[in-house]
Parts: sequence; structure tokens; C-alpha cells
Amino acid sequence: MMKCRHCYSEDVNLVLDLGYSAPSNAYLSLNDLHKPEITFPLRIAVCKKCWLVQTEDYSEAESLFKEDYAYFSSTSSSWVKHAKEYCEKIQEIIKLNANSFVIEIASNDGYLLKNFKAAGVPCLGVEPTKSTAEVAKKKGIQVVEKFFNKSLAKEISEKYSLADLIVGNNVYAHVPDINNFTLGMKILLKKNGVITLEFPHVLNLLKHFQFDTIYHEHFSYLSLHTVVGIMKNAGLRVWDVEKIDTHGGSLRIYCAHLEAEWNESSAVSELLEEETRCGIQNIETYQNLQYEANRIKYEILEFLISMKKANKKIVAFGAAAKGNTLINFCGISRDLIEYVCDNSPAKQNKYLPGSHIPIKNPSALKNSVPDYIIIFSWNIMDEIIQNTLKILNNKVKFVTFIPRLNIFDKQS
Repeated sequence: MMKCRHCYSEDVNLVLDLGYSAPSNAYLSLNDLHKPEITFPLRIAVCKKCWLVQTEDYSEAESLFKEDYAYFSSTSSSWVKHAKEYCEKIQEIIKLNANSFVIEIASNDGYLLKNFKAAGVPCLGVEPTKSTAEVAKKKGIQVVEKFFNKSLAKEISEKYSLADLIVGNNVYAHVPDINNFTLGMKILLKKNGVITLEFPHVLNLLKHFQFDTIYHEHFSYLSLHTVVGIMKNAGLRVWDVEKIDTHGGSLRIYCAHLEAEWNESSAVSELLEEETRCGIQNIETYQNLQYEANRIKYEILEFLISMKKANKKIVAFGAAAKGNTLINFCGISRDLIEYVCDNSPAKQNKYLPGSHIPIKNPSALKNSVPDYIIIFSWNIMDEIIQNTLKILNNKVKFVTFIPRLNIFDKQS
């Protein structure tokens, strides 16, 4: 029987089964197409004691975040802008300067830390994937190429310093041992230092049926209620929270040691009350997910098959984990979607895991004008549409599937 990864309760209830899928960021080369492909169950459960929503089965993190990891944060201009605005804001809040020390966990290709470096604030990245860490190093950013945990936190504190600021954007949901990770942040934080974490808010997953945000690299799906408990258990507290638009609706939380001087914002209690009203601590709230996922699956297949029967050309944009979850849950292959475009050179000329749909440079649209472009990375939809229309100035229609089928053109 599965135990909750945070509180170890055995009162864990399965709420969504998406079948078997290959890891969503395990993109394939041409040679890989002739080899066996490993898949894992993709099932979601919720703990009725601490209300942590979590994958029921998972593989080791090392098998998901390999040295050729293909997600580079800098390929999204809107995400780079978001990071720059955050850096400007947090520097003002906690008065960072040349005597401060910033650590980003999961620093990727240096998309965020480059802003602190430019401002003269000493910083260090922690990034286990060699492909992205190498890019950050070329920007002059120091990087420790290891997975973050308590042991590494002690190493960093001894070799470098304790941190005035620890940043973790879209990493907290990615760690299999969330307790160890949280204790590591406590070890590394100065007496009055600040931790900021950004992660998708599970409330939006439930409200808008964003089940495509579920994949093996996401071990947890987080509410403020659950995170407050995890932090408290580690000797930390959440003193402020903001709702932000990234990834379909996320939270940015501000944390500190229990005894730190930061005063708690009313935003914390207000959001906790909102979550309670929305049923975040009620098992019935989660039991509609399977029905909605199946409904969306049927809509997708009906659309694709009907368009193919009408001889329409269908491609997609965004070789993202979101798209892979949808594609593999629906059993789609290249007979229904010819190829997917992506701006990341690390993904181009590879193939999607499971479906083996080819990934192409967006320039391919010039020679193969589609009738429909499916937007899988709906969290950066405006950016994708603008980029696409620079290539295609015609009446191509765009399609999204979450929370329901939506077909529109640039005038919509």
C-alpha cells in the first residue's frame, strides 16, 4: 500500500488514472525509434490527512532529469520576462546588494540568475542537468551540478555561504522527497533570509481540468494548505503568497525561519480560506477529475478523426510535457498529428516519447502550411500565436483542448 510522501499516512486515495506513459521529457533520436521504450503508470492520488496530491508511481529522478535534458527556460520570451520582473521586485523587497548571496535551485540555463549577476549580486545555481548547466556557465554563472537535498545544502553552506535568498521556480513539485528538499532549504538559509518558491496551484488543475500538467517529472500537485504544513514541519513558515499567471495559474510563496522577522501577510489566511471554500480538503472535490479527463480525451479524438476524414492538415506547436500527457493518454500518433513545432534547438529533429511524432523547427510551417495548429503549450499561447503568424500570414486556425475544445483564428 502506498504511503503519503509527506506525512506517511496510508489513507491515500487514487483519483486519476492516465494509463501508461513514457517520461514526458524523454525525447527520442532517430536511432531510439528502433529500441524498446520504457513506460510507467501515470496515476494521481490524494492523501486525506495532509491533502498532498501526488503521483502514485514514479521512477528515480536521475532517470527523468538526464544530462541531455531538453527543457531550456530561455526559449520562452515570456518566461524570461517573468524572471526579470521577479528579480527586480525581490531585490527591492529584501534589499539585495553586493554583500548578499542568492542561490537558485533548478537554475536551468541561467535565465534568472543572469539578472542578479548583472546587478552585481553574488549568486550560485544548483542544476543537475549537464545540458542546461553548461549554458549557464557560459553566462558566467557558478553552478553546482547535483540534485539538491540536505546533504548538498550542508556542502554548499560550508564551501560558499548561507543564502539571503533561495529561489525555486517550478522545482518544488518536481522533487520525490519533498521533506528532505525542504529541510535542505532550511539548512542553507540565513537567520533572516527568504525563500521564494513558484509552483502550479492545484486549485487551478481542479477548477479547469488541467490534467495535462500531470506527468512523471511532477511528483506533487500543491495547495497552499499542504505547503504550509510541509514548511512548518521543517521549521519554516509561509509569510506571504501571490497568485501569478504562469503555467495556467501558479502561486509564489515567501518563506522564512519560524523565528524570522518577516510579518505574515493577510494574503496567506485569505488564500487558505479560499482553498477551504473550494473544497481542497474534501475528497469529493477530486473525484470528478477522471470523468473530465475522459471527456476531453473523447473530444480530442472526435476532432482529430473528423478533420482527417475531411483531408485537413493538422500539426501542433509546443513539444511540451503537457502535450505528451495528452497525446499518450489519447493514444495519438503521427497519423493524426503530422509533426509538432518547437523553438528549442535541443528538441528539434527528435521525436516525442510514446507517440514518436517528429519535432521540427517552426520554419517547417512555410513549406507545409496546415489547416489547424494545435497549441499544446497553452500557458504561453499568445507568444506561440505571435511567432506562428510571423511565419504564416493566412487563415490557419488554432486549437486548444483544455478545459474544452476551442477552435479560433487570429481575429478571435
